[in-house]
Amino acid sequence: MVTPAPAFLPGVELSRLLYTEAVRPLLDSAHPGLRHAAALVGPGSEVLGFDTPRSADHDWGPRLDLFLTAEDADRHAADLHDLFAHRLPKQVRGWPTHFRPTGDPNDPVGHLEATEGPVAHRVVVRRVDEWLTDRLGTATAATEPGPILTDWLAMPQQRLAEVTGGAVFHDGPGTLTAARHRLARYPDQVRRYLLACQWQRLAQEEAFVGRCAEVGDELGSALAAGRLVRDLMRLCLLLEHRYAPYTKWLGSAFARTAAAARLTPALRGALAATGHAERERHLCDAYETVAHLHNATGLTAPLDPARRHYHDRPYRVLHADRFARALAATLTDPDLRALPLTGAVDQWADNTDLLTRPTPLRAAVRALADC
Repeated sequence: MVTPAPAFLPGVELSRLLYTEAVRPLLDSAHPGLRHAAALVGPGSEVLGFDTPRSADHDWGPRLDLFLTAEDADRHAADLHDLFAHRLPKQVRGWPTHFRPTGDPNDPVGHLEATEGPVAHRVVVRRVDEWLTDRLGTATAATEPGPILTDWLAMPQQRLAEVTGGAVFHDGPGTLTAARHRLARYPDQVRRYLLACQWQRLAQEEAFVGRCAEVGDELGSALAAGRLVRDLMRLCLLLEHRYAPYTKWLGSAFARTAAAARLTPALRGALAATGHAERERHLCDAYETVAHLHNATGLTAPLDPARRHYHDRPYRVLHADRFARALAATLTDPDLRALPLTGAVDQWADNTDLLTRPTPLRAAVRALADC
């Protein structure tokens, strides 16, 4: 007989219960006065708020990130690991706290499983500076004044969403909370530059929908439309000061924007269209809506949001380069003004194995800045 799964709880709530009902009492008993931060941050659908019962099949469950000062982490990490292994409750709200080890170092995925022995738990002791360096390639957010320009350009939005998402349940030292605050939004000048670069991406391909269809390549036209839809969604997230997650959660994140209700019909229409004329019409509807959203920000003088021909060709476009140039003209930071409109790392690369490796990302950004 299969035992039914416990009632689903969002992972953030399960983590909160683990801390308040189990971890905090153990800390107060074994290490009274230990200054710490407790949070659920980093990778995982629950950190972004997109977890569902399906998420429980791997790497999901009662888990917690416990941040200590450097000195306390060196002194207490091993003791705390053993403390939690032997004294954590076997379950929280019916969900096991034991993550069955796979035994394969190349397959670290954890699966929840009941145990009678010590708990293979996911209460991980960390240092804020080391954790930031691991996730973002730099710990500059841990101290004033925060990240510099090349730091911002080398941090993928998915990683920024992971670091600033989730929840902090307690923060005695305050370092984690301060770092998250510094990373919560792009600085104004960086955001203007990234918006210019996102409009530039649209400008580079908006005519391809018509040109591909003109030579009989409907598949290529549909592919170009899909890329433009993706770039429009990411542009809307940036307009609303939201970090765009990677592909699996991009649609879910976009659905939470204020622009989604107005834009989704046009974007879905562009993707579902079976002919060029319909595809182009839906895309132009979307372009004009996002152009109005841009004008409402006041970042530049208002620009004409109407669709138009692509030079002397019959394709209908927005000429998104107008928005890119207007935003670039508002840049006052000389370092940003000197950069090409290539943007941050995830505006010119989308390979997961690259975007999860901070060292080469930072090297690539420095190389672009030096060109």
